Amino acid sequence: MEYFFTDEQKEIQHLARRIAEKEIRPVVADYDRSGEFPWPVVKILAHNDIFRVFVEEAYGGIPNGTPIFNTVLVMEELSRICAGIALSFGGTVAGALPLIVAGNSNQKERFLPDIADGRKLASIAISEHQAGSDINAVSCTARRKGNAYILNGSKKWITNAGEADIYTVFCLTDPDKGIRGASCIVVEKGTEGLEFGRIEDKLGIRASVTREIFFDDCRVPAVNRLGEEGSGLETIVKVLSLSRPSVAAQAVGIAQGAMDLAVEYSRKRRQFGKPISSFQGIRFLLADMAMQLEAARSLTYSAARYLDSCKKNRPMLPSAMAKCFASDAAMKIATDALQIYGAYGYVRDFPIEKYLRDAKITQIYEGTNQILRDLIGKIIVKGNVEV
Repeated sequence: MEYFFTDEQKEIQHLARRIAEKEIRPVVADYDRSGEFPWPVVKILAHNDIFRVFVEEAYGGIPNGTPIFNTVLVMEELSRICAGIALSFGGTVAGALPLIVAGNSNQKERFLPDIADGRKLASIAISEHQAGSDINAVSCTARRKGNAYILNGSKKWITNAGEADIYTVFCLTDPDKGIRGASCIVVEKGTEGLEFGRIEDKLGIRASVTREIFFDDCRVPAVNRLGEEGSGLETIVKVLSLSRPSVAAQAVGIAQGAMDLAVEYSRKRRQFGKPISSFQGIRFLLADMAMQLEAARSLTYSAARYLDSCKKNRPMLPSAMAKCFASDAAMKIATDALQIYGAYGYVRDFPIEKYLRDAKITQIYEGTNQILRDLIGKIIVKGNVEV
């Protein structure tokens, strides 16, 4: 399909694809087995200015007006080869977005240039043991004491935790107000009272490190608060609207990678004296996969472009739709791709099973698809497409 990329967007896409093929594909299986964080690949991404595509030009980014679409292009190409390694980039985007959305010029100057250079990764910390879909259950606190905040509590399922240097933490600065008393605060790695839990042993995206974060009287300068005290919920709503298309793009990349493998295998695998691609049942599967994939890609690109064009409001509807639809499509496509492999698809000697394992998480994080369907339905019923 023709999506009418600008020359700059074509360059970003081709660069990300070249890095994925040359630098990521040869090491995918090793990182999937070991669960190690892919620092050598991260350095290659940084060297090629990949982390600049979503940062404002004034703080080290590239001169363009489509940061969300740029992010989508990179996430899709990297995830086509390895969705786990892609999260070193995607998790940093999510961690930087609160700074981009709510940070003042001094805060942006302090943190964004290092992120754009790839010298420091970022991470966003929202979820807790009892606060996943139910954001109202957040209990991590940051109490003001003089010119500092004292953080106590924990955060669960945090991407890039322990590897990132910059953490944007969603916490309660006024617990009496509940979620309306929440703020976003930047916490730097090495701050006393900040500790990390064990690396989670995950089903998929194993090259992405996921840990719990603990705050024990963690003292952070008050100047690290993003926006006004109590503006955290508004910030997170805006951030999720901007970050969900990158999850959709991750799903599209997974789906594309799985379909590529399925097509290739169907041409080589012979049964009854002929390639299985000659059987109508297989071609029907491939046709459905192709249609689902292109629909997911179109919706994802459309959402990203829409968000880039909205300078004041950040509608949740298009990003929620893209994330929900694309992740469901990725799971279906990866499942059907493995079916084409038959028994060979069920063993780790063949690469297709990894795509199925990686696809599942896209239906879960940044809002489970059940929660997003409820959100989409509420917006439609209210007749209000901007939340």
